[in-house]
Amino acid sequence: MSGLTRIGVSLDEELLEPFDELCRRRGYFNRSEAIRDLIRKALVEEPGAGARGQGASTLTLLYDHHKNDLARRLTRIQHGEHDIITATLHIHLDHNNCLEVLVIKGETARMRALADRLISCTGVKNGAFSLILTGQNLA
Repeated sequence: MSGLTRIGVSLDEELLEPFDELCRRRGYFNRSEAIRDLIRKALVEEPGAGARGQGASTLTLLYDHHKNDLARRLTRIQHGEHDIITATLHIHLDHNNCLEVLVIKGETARMRALADRLISCTGVKNGAFSLILTGQNLA
């Protein structure tokens, strides 16, 4: 870590005690390591906050494949982005509900745009996008 800067953080006991417990459970050597990880996570999750460049992600979708020709529409969108989608897993949860997981690799803005397009399709009940980056991708 180059250019290390020390900062002070003030926390109420009601927040500090559960945070210290979290640090112990996760095996952090000190609070600083945990805070750095939380900041990295927040920067990756917030579009435009510093996550740039190349990365990998998963996109999980829950949908009713009987609704409004949804399965065909999702497939059409995915075929248009075949060069960044590296794998898909499709599971029939029950007669109506399907769970689909996509593994995506590429430029972060493009992955986010694809996730937004798929999650916003009418008939998708729920969607979750998880982006993973190296420290090199954070501003």
